[in-house]
Amino acid sequence: MTNKIKIYFSSLLIIMSLIGFAQKAKPIKTKIPKRPKAATELVGFAAPKMETVRIGIIGLGMRGIGAVERFTHIPSAEVVALCDVHADRVERSQKVLSQRGKNPAKTFSGSREAWKELCLLDDVDLVYIVTDWQTHADMSVFAMENGKHVAVEVPGAMTLKDIWRIINTAEKTQKHCMMLENCVYDFFELTVLNMVQKGLLGEVLHAEGAYIHNLEDFWNYYENDWRMEFNYHHRGDLYPTHGMGPACQALNIHRGDKMNILVSMDTKAVNIPEYLIKNRKISADSAYKFKNGQHSMTMIRTEKGKTIHIQHDVASPRPYSRMYQISGTKGFANKYPYQGLAFEATQIGDDIAPDLEDLNSHSFVPKNVMDAMMKKYKHPIHKELETKAKEVGGHGGMDFIMDYRLIYCLRNGLPLDMDVYDLAEWSCLTELSRISIENGSAPVEVPDFTRGAWNKLKEYKHYFVE
Repeated sequence: MTNKIKIYFSSLLIIMSLIGFAQKAKPIKTKIPKRPKAATELVGFAAPKMETVRIGIIGLGMRGIGAVERFTHIPSAEVVALCDVHADRVERSQKVLSQRGKNPAKTFSGSREAWKELCLLDDVDLVYIVTDWQTHADMSVFAMENGKHVAVEVPGAMTLKDIWRIINTAEKTQKHCMMLENCVYDFFELTVLNMVQKGLLGEVLHAEGAYIHNLEDFWNYYENDWRMEFNYHHRGDLYPTHGMGPACQALNIHRGDKMNILVSMDTKAVNIPEYLIKNRKISADSAYKFKNGQHSMTMIRTEKGKTIHIQHDVASPRPYSRMYQISGTKGFANKYPYQGLAFEATQIGDDIAPDLEDLNSHSFVPKNVMDAMMKKYKHPIHKELETKAKEVGGHGGMDFIMDYRLIYCLRNGLPLDMDVYDLAEWSCLTELSRISIENGSAPVEVPDFTRGAWNKLKEYKHYFVE
């Protein structure tokens, strides 16, 4: 073989190797199904007004009975149907309605299929689902197919297949399917969002969020051990929405920007396998087949060159944190472990800090400046609802605001604060992070769940009656 031929084949092998490497580096894609016939995208969708929102609640355990109580404080919301497998939970919820002077609701219990009877009722406008993760998609789809709007607990779905089922059904039936993500109504997060929308942080380039919450004291409270079972069998971020919601709203996801690509990785699992060995008397061989990593992290890049960092850890002895951070070109907001704001001095204003030369972005603003900024930029939703929300409660008032806004928008024929694409985008990390981790932390493409409508609106907003 001549030197020229050797050089040719060597060059060819190098090129083939580079092509192979490039192909391996290409993001993993998941299938985006075609929009069904007679389906229409729902970006900015608003349903017709309704005088009274008649609600059927499925699931009256850890969170459901609290929802029953909250709805009794909301004008034009009427709980007309209650469902749970356990009759005693239905009876307790019925007593709540009675004690609040409300009419008794129709009741369904005793069967794991009883929820279908509730969804078939003609006098229910909204089905409110507060059950375990794995029932969310089936219940949401069935309710919409039977003419109901849906509000469903987080995450809205655990697989891409179920996410697309929910989207397709919502688009075909032209019904709302809102995920009940309460953290977007947190008093700090919503105030910071108002600052973002008024330009105080400049252009937001990076957001962080998480669910860091040691669940060791709570594992035994999940009926049929559903949460532990899911963690045992699945890798990835299984509970991403508390972190994703506030981050995506600040970055206008599918309202001017979209998520393009993510990469995930995790640590090995240690604490939960040890918990299973000690408290459940499971063999070490079985316990260490536990799949969910002790700590997982996901990095996301958007179409407009922004980034999001999301973490998940339900096993480590760490203080609770949603790791909320918003970083812009002119300011920064941080909630955990310390609430703080930092700005270029010119962003603050003479009315709050006349001695601007004493302020800089190398540290958080002083407490008096922080308090004044939080008061000045309090979100209109909080101005209206803060006192009542703290009185009624539910995670410090977040749950009440979430329910109130849902009913307010339905009554007034306004787009909801969270739509079906939010449900999809915030929940999709569960499967996409698994795909990345199980493929050596490979990049994975985030589907455009709007199928092309992500730039129809130019920014996220809350709607109000004018």
